Amino acid sequence: MKHPLLSVAATVAMALGGAFSTTPATGSTAAGQTAQGEPVHAVLTSPPQVPAPTNRKHPAKVIVELEVVEKEMPISEGVTYTFWTFGGTVPGSFIRVRQGDTVEFHLKNHPANKMPHNIDLHGVTGPGGGAASSFTAPGHESQFTFKALNQGLYVYHCATAPVGMHVANGMYGLILIEPPEGLPPVDHEYYVMQGDFYTVGKYREKGAQPFDMEKAIDERPTYVVFNGAEGALTGDKALKAKVGERVRLYIGNGGPNLVSSFHVIGEIFDKVWFEGGTRYQENVQTTLIPAGGSAIAEFRVDVPGTYVLVDHSILRAFNKGALAMLKADGPEDKTIYSGKEVDAVYVGDRAEPNLAAVSQATAAAASGTLTREDQIKAGQQLFTGTCSVCHQANGEGLPGVFPPLAKSDFLAADPKRAIDIVLHGLSGKVTVNGKEFTSVMPPMSQLNDDEVANILTYVLNSWGNPGGRIEKDEVAKMRAQATRPAAGGH
Repeated sequence: MKHPLLSVAATVAMALGGAFSTTPATGSTAAGQTAQGEPVHAVLTSPPQVPAPTNRKHPAKVIVELEVVEKEMPISEGVTYTFWTFGGTVPGSFIRVRQGDTVEFHLKNHPANKMPHNIDLHGVTGPGGGAASSFTAPGHESQFTFKALNQGLYVYHCATAPVGMHVANGMYGLILIEPPEGLPPVDHEYYVMQGDFYTVGKYREKGAQPFDMEKAIDERPTYVVFNGAEGALTGDKALKAKVGERVRLYIGNGGPNLVSSFHVIGEIFDKVWFEGGTRYQENVQTTLIPAGGSAIAEFRVDVPGTYVLVDHSILRAFNKGALAMLKADGPEDKTIYSGKEVDAVYVGDRAEPNLAAVSQATAAAASGTLTREDQIKAGQQLFTGTCSVCHQANGEGLPGVFPPLAKSDFLAADPKRAIDIVLHGLSGKVTVNGKEFTSVMPPMSQLNDDEVANILTYVLNSWGNPGGRIEKDEVAKMRAQATRPAAGGH
């Protein structure tokens, strides 16, 4: 008679799913395989794209060439940061090989760089994951070889001291080691990687922002983002799919500090290969991805709309930038979902195709050419994400709950007091346009001075209000007059 505990164990094993392959090759098996045919030059891709499957029935010698580039790039609209990158992007180039391949790895350090770098690939079996063999000064190239013994999705990162600084500046990426028979085909494969960043300036403070080592050590990130920048995968840069298609996400977490609670709002993952390994779980809502770890998630798109990718440590999504989108087109299916979609409620200013007006206003302010029209355009985009849920896109508010901003006699009587209300909040009774409201306006002190000025300039010049302009310096002066309360926000 079959032992009951063995039956249970077999059932659990089936429920967890198989590996990439039904009977995965072990590292020792792969170690005995010999490369066949001519060497293959790996095709690397920039995020969110993924290289095509290897489609090889045998292991090969694969040549990988990756260059480190230190470069200044946007981390948010009007905010730049000097990233240290593998391949010129954050995360670095996606690498795809086959289990059993012999990989000849070339790491180049661009001559214009200022720092030495190396690479530690978690898919490498050997001291330092390649780090000890790849320390490379600017203008130099290092080479080493490794056997891809274990299938799975692995993080790679720089491991030059101070390691935390190199990783915090964006030096990480993913390498996929396919099983010998490859992965099942899907309609779309995308590359998404989370990282936490530490700047001297506060969130969305404009200009070039340097790295803050003290914040990094204390684990107090200014930004938590996907693919190296706030808005990297939103609006007109969102991922794309169609109803009925299957999507596979290769997800990594570069850290350096935070664990990701990865979730797609409105989807349930059909399968998640947890921790990037060879076993999967089914019907998953949220999956944990440790710093220096990964996961593979698959799902079928059943209804059209915008699916929002977040770190479900939710303040990171809506107040630090850990938010991306997948936009699906196709016919509706009212039997699955009948509700209507209102992007702005979920994603705020990221519902816009882009935030170009904010960037343009920042550039104009830096050159001393900022106009009221620049502020109005930037303020309109910011208002969408910060204020429109309560005060509505038309400024009419909600009767009996939130007072109107449109044709507001309260604003007209003293436009400047709006600065104090935004920064420090307001509670209790107010009378607007002859009607009494009793509600709470939380302090929005998380907003920067230029953001407050642009939003209020937009409000003053919209919906029949008297016009006018709020300057950044006026906001700064008002902010300094009182101790800042704890930041509120919606």
